[in-house]
Amino acid sequence: MRRTPAYIVLLTVFIDLVGFGIIIPLLPFYAQHFGATPTVIGLLTASYSLMQFLFVPFWGRLSDRIGRRPIILMSVFGSFISYLVFGFAGSIPILFLSRMLAGFMGANISTANAYIADSTTFEERAKYMGLIGAAFGVGFMLGPFIGGVMSKISYGAPGFLASGLSLVNVVLAYFLLPESLKENSRKTKRVSFFNFSVIRESFRNPAIAGLVMVFFFYTIAFSNLYVAFPLFTGDVFKYGAEANGYLFAYIGLIGILIQGGATGRLVKKYGERKLIIAGVAMLLVGLVFVPGTRTLGSLLLLTTVLAIGSALSSPSLTSLISKHATEGEHGTVLGVSSSFTSLARVIGPFWGGFILGTAGIAWPFYTGGIMLMAALVIALRVPVHPRESAATKA
Repeated sequence: MRRTPAYIVLLTVFIDLVGFGIIIPLLPFYAQHFGATPTVIGLLTASYSLMQFLFVPFWGRLSDRIGRRPIILMSVFGSFISYLVFGFAGSIPILFLSRMLAGFMGANISTANAYIADSTTFEERAKYMGLIGAAFGVGFMLGPFIGGVMSKISYGAPGFLASGLSLVNVVLAYFLLPESLKENSRKTKRVSFFNFSVIRESFRNPAIAGLVMVFFFYTIAFSNLYVAFPLFTGDVFKYGAEANGYLFAYIGLIGILIQGGATGRLVKKYGERKLIIAGVAMLLVGLVFVPGTRTLGSLLLLTTVLAIGSALSSPSLTSLISKHATEGEHGTVLGVSSSFTSLARVIGPFWGGFILGTAGIAWPFYTGGIMLMAALVIALRVPVHPRESAATKA
């Protein structure tokens, strides 16, 4: 793969995730400013992921037909509009509109992954998927810090900044990003909204179906930490928002270091499937032992295990899913995968809060462990070589 297009895609993802990170931490406070209840705030947060679940398969399918570049451009331009609406929001309905629009147009990451899949060999693909994960992590770490500083001006100010960054992103992508999908690889089937046949078609390949479900269960387990982990550390260690922010930043930093530097070499040595199995197993161990920890040292050890497990699993899953897809359907298959992970991000935090309130502080971790056990069993059954999958599909 030529280095220039790869790094332009990484820059596009990075800028987009800085904008996303700017908004997320202040969203509950912005909603409270308009009198939103906790339930409404939860629905507002979930609305973004729900729209992604519904529409990312459409964008992925469309990118297989018209190319990756126009979808990336439309997605980033949609981010520009959604953040602008966020900045001008004067009521809860307008906030919902901004987040639902962002989710509707949120095809950037899955289409960027498809772009990488189009442009890389099997051997180098996981490396670039890891770099996308690293760009994601760096952007998401910087965004909340910038958003916190800008919120001192007003709740709308971070939205205007995120909108400006997205506009810069549109200009850079328009002038610097070439198309990756060859004309002879493009699909000609009709594309429509709410066409769930794309899921059925993707799942005809049992390896893709299995890997997507591994991603789904893994994401539910990991995303329920967004609710459970801060409440656990607050209850046991008396940590507040600032200390939890440092812990999450620590998890993110480890992910950046591994995905940005080690993923490619590890995949060359061991292969994606082994890294997925190792990563899910580490997440399982980290999750189930967290409720019993009572010292800072053991907490940091377990968060390190969780961070490494996540950093190994995510890019390896994306890379292997793309390898099991045939040429020209990367957008469709990765869109379906992204759709299911978006649904998992709706379910995970809701489940974490629900089971914590009904069964106790330890149960989000234990039930997350059950999800990861299911993911591990499925991962062990996935074919070692993508060509086995292609033969099955044929």
